[in-house]
Amino acid sequence: MITGELKSQIDKVWEAFWTGGLSNPITFIEQMTYLLFIRRLDELQTQNESKANLLKRPIEDPLYTP
Repeated sequence: MITGELKSQIDKVWEAFWTGGLSNPITFIEQMTYLLFIRRLDELQTQNESKANLLKRPIEDPLYTP
């Protein structure tokens, strides 16, 4: 069961979607999935950039092109 701070954070996100016009729970889950996927892509790109900067090399297989 989800309790405490995590529940509060989820409620805040749900409230933001609700006031934005998303009242269907399935649509909410779909949008959250997209956001989490994009966040993961961004984390991978940042990690690849950090590695390339540390090794003084160009990024291998960049997720985002210039």
